[in-house]
Amino acid sequence: MKFMKTRLFVYTDGAARGNPGLAGAGVAIKDETGKIICSLSKFLGNKTNNEAEYAAVNLAVDWLSQNLPKTKEIQFFFDSRLLVNQLSGHWRVKAPHLKPIVANLRLKIAGLGKKVLFNHLPREENSLADGLANLAIDEIAGG
Repeated sequence: MKFMKTRLFVYTDGAARGNPGLAGAGVAIKDETGKIICSLSKFLGNKTNNEAEYAAVNLAVDWLSQNLPKTKEIQFFFDSRLLVNQLSGHWRVKAPHLKPIVANLRLKIAGLGKKVLFNHLPREENSLADGLANLAIDEIAGG
């Protein structure tokens, strides 16, 4: 899918039932008009909530890297302040197992060659991505 919009709005969320526990990633990408141009849901296996959150961002970035030729700006929205601040470089990544995940993700985001902004939004405003993350778990767990 190719499109000509100058900005995209990317909503991601990860969910883990237990910490760690069965986990899923959800992504919703909207164009400037608010139209959903992509929704993704992926079961992740047994992960922590933070691992699931980063996996959702990675899922979005992988899709963007294949479908993004004319977009000038990407705005990510997370209900996790941790993601906003770690990806923005304001907070250190303390968990040793997350350091390579975050470092690789930062490289992939830089490789998009676009202006990228990270924004926090209240959990209730991220219900679409949250629902997609939980759908991925439900499809496996039967829940």
